[in-house]
Amino acid sequence: MESSSAAEDNSSPLSSDERAELERLRAEVATLRPEPRRERHLGRRIGVWFLVFLTALLALLSVTTNYVRSEILDTNHYVATVTPLASNPAVQDQVTTSINDAIDQHIDINKLVTDSLQGLTEAAAPDRPRIDQAVDGLAPLLASQATNFVHSTVASFVKSQQFKDLWVTVNRAAHQSVVAVVTGDTKHAAVDVSDTGTIAIELGPIIDQVKQQLEDRGFGFASAIPSINKKFVIFESPELARAQGLVSALDKVATILPWLAILAALGAVLAAGHGRRLRTTVSVGIAMVIAMLLLALGLLIGRFFYLNAIPTDVLSVPAARAIFDTMVAPLRTALRAVAVLGLVIAAIAFFAGGSRSASAVRSGIGRGFAAVDARRSNRAPNEVERLAWQLRIPVRIAIVVIAALMLVFWDYPTAMVVIWTVVIAGAVLVGFEFLIAPARRSPRPAVDGPPEGEPSQGESEADTEPISGETKTEPIPTDADSGSSSSDVATDH
Repeated sequence: MESSSAAEDNSSPLSSDERAELERLRAEVATLRPEPRRERHLGRRIGVWFLVFLTALLALLSVTTNYVRSEILDTNHYVATVTPLASNPAVQDQVTTSINDAIDQHIDINKLVTDSLQGLTEAAAPDRPRIDQAVDGLAPLLASQATNFVHSTVASFVKSQQFKDLWVTVNRAAHQSVVAVVTGDTKHAAVDVSDTGTIAIELGPIIDQVKQQLEDRGFGFASAIPSINKKFVIFESPELARAQGLVSALDKVATILPWLAILAALGAVLAAGHGRRLRTTVSVGIAMVIAMLLLALGLLIGRFFYLNAIPTDVLSVPAARAIFDTMVAPLRTALRAVAVLGLVIAAIAFFAGGSRSASAVRSGIGRGFAAVDARRSNRAPNEVERLAWQLRIPVRIAIVVIAALMLVFWDYPTAMVVIWTVVIAGAVLVGFEFLIAPARRSPRPAVDGPPEGEPSQGESEADTEPISGETKTEPIPTDADSGSSSSDVATDH
């Protein structure tokens, strides 16, 4: 009976007071609900993503412009880049062919041999008519052997250490002329840069060395070889001449572009706001990796068009492939270094975040530190350890900043330089954590307070009195006891 009457009371219509109370509760619930994100956050997100994109773009420009500047303005770096070409078999074959063609064009060995043999026949006794016939048959054979002797001498010289040294000397002396790629200045003769974007090395000094070797080996016809102005094409691209102004302008800002990229990255992280900075840092690292992948893809596309555009009568495909790969090797090294740096930044920011996987990794590392540290004696920290503990945050920041500055000021960092810098910085951080471990374990000094057992200021005895087991507590009302008002609220929500 009581339950049926309670059900009737619950199903009875609300009174005016109960209806007013219900509306008040609904309004209060509405105010307690989280407000939807305001559109002002959209502008911040757009700004953050723009700065992330700008970071990637500036990183790409920094790598390319610093590569161009190093190849143009740094003689030692340029010579180190082109030195391997002297040992490349495809380039050696191309140089050998170019020198042989130049010699064959300027001296007629067949005519020289024939004239020499004709002189022998004229000097012979008139009663020996067979000499003329024998000499006439020897002329083609001797000319062929003489040509083979010249070609073998050229090939032997090109593969010698003397040629490699001369290659370095010619390129080092000609490096100022390479500046013509961006300035148009072609005052030096060792390297010729044409208006069509062709870079060619003068082979005259090398041919003179070959001529000297032929004479030293007793080949008298070598004295007939004149001074030959023969060029060996290193690079040919019509776009190169048109890009002179652009490359020159980029070269002027190559120094500040890396700093602008760093500022853009810091701006993106700071603009993200509290709670999103680690996620934005991950985005910055990934953006750097994507930019370097795009640059690598651009190199592959440029390589394809270059190999298909250069005439085969100017440069063979194997030689052109070897020259292109050698010349862009420093650029590939730089982009790999930046890509590795981006991966490191993204990984550190990710594992510093609050995801489950990151927390699991940090917990595992913490347990490892604790296991190793548990074997150490539980002693009181000394003064150095206490000071290191007090300065732990500045020291950690300083280690990271020093590692970053080393990469920024390193002339030509490679991927291994980045990896070893991160490894060394990580080892220093681990060593520092072991240094401050005793200070971390030591008890903290207690904060001064009232004597034990006495209430603090603003605290009554009732506040500090423990709750006994006999303290009576009121039961929490159930939905059935709360009446129709609570039932309506629950139904409404």
